[in-house]
Amino acid sequence: MRITLLPGDGIGPEVCREAVRIFHALNSFYNCKFEIIEKPVGGAAIRVAGSPLPENTLEACLQSEAVFLGAVGAPEFDHLDRGQKPEAGLLRLRAELRGFANLRPAACFPALADCSPLRRSRAEGADVLILRELLGGLYFSEPRGFGENQEYACNTMRYSVEEIERIAHVGFQQARMRRKKVTSVDKANVLETSQLWRRVVTSVSRFYPDVKLEHMYVDACAMHLVTNPSRFDVILTENLFGDILSDEAAAITGSLGMLGSATIGGGINLYEPVHGSAPDIAGKGIANPLGAIASVAMLLRHSAQMPHEANDLEDAIENVLDAGHRTADIAGEHPQHVTSTREMGELVECAFVDRLDRRFAYHAV
Repeated sequence: MRITLLPGDGIGPEVCREAVRIFHALNSFYNCKFEIIEKPVGGAAIRVAGSPLPENTLEACLQSEAVFLGAVGAPEFDHLDRGQKPEAGLLRLRAELRGFANLRPAACFPALADCSPLRRSRAEGADVLILRELLGGLYFSEPRGFGENQEYACNTMRYSVEEIERIAHVGFQQARMRRKKVTSVDKANVLETSQLWRRVVTSVSRFYPDVKLEHMYVDACAMHLVTNPSRFDVILTENLFGDILSDEAAAITGSLGMLGSATIGGGINLYEPVHGSAPDIAGKGIANPLGAIASVAMLLRHSAQMPHEANDLEDAIENVLDAGHRTADIAGEHPQHVTSTREMGELVECAFVDRLDRRFAYHAV
């Protein structure tokens, strides 16, 4: 399986190194199943090629079976126009890959319940999948821009029936593999796009009679995410609302560094940790690689069709946390074993290989 690796900027290369460990471990068991091709993107690409997404990087991505990204963004490029900044490379890549469904799971690991800013009683048991429509809404609809002399600005929120139908089907399909509940989030009391969203999602729900559907306004959802997150299974929502709610959901885990994500639907899926490039800690060896490693688990599940190995990797992460190992961002006030980025990657790799060994030994008996 060919994977294009885009380490990017800031802590991106550091966390990607630890994610790649998992592919190497799997190659030991599956005779070079994964081929990794590394290419520059974002600020790193601007430095070497003058573009945040060079054509040879894009070509490599389009010839791959999956793309794995670290992070993009660097303060030294803040002065550039919007279309030339590192983030523009990621936006174009997403558009070229045509992935319309962004999956962001947020669960409370029992060992980290006290790291969450939420009370233990609220965080425990929470396991939410936020499904965000990624190619429509305010971020991409036209017209947009500034008026004369920048005296005013406008953005447009537009959705079609087709765009809503395809993301809704993904939401109900994901819920079928989980706890069979979809919460569709909108602002139908004031927005016509949300009224259309609610009508179309309700129509699609008839194809999934085994899945419960509820509708919720986005402000109510934001409140319930921090007061009663365990009430949610799959949250289905549009681009802007999903962007905000998925970052809020990081409170469940205690750190953005814990969250992975997958962008699917276009044929070539994109996987990346939710966190940004964090230039303030880049190169210090303290970044949390677990979000990147969790993204590998999502790649195994959604692109490599290896659900058992994905489960093994997620269990390995939980085992390492249960043993008391922490990076600085999740160490809390009374850290037990604070690890570096590399040490955490090695610990997860070791736990993962152990689980693979045991499973292979079991099937060999």
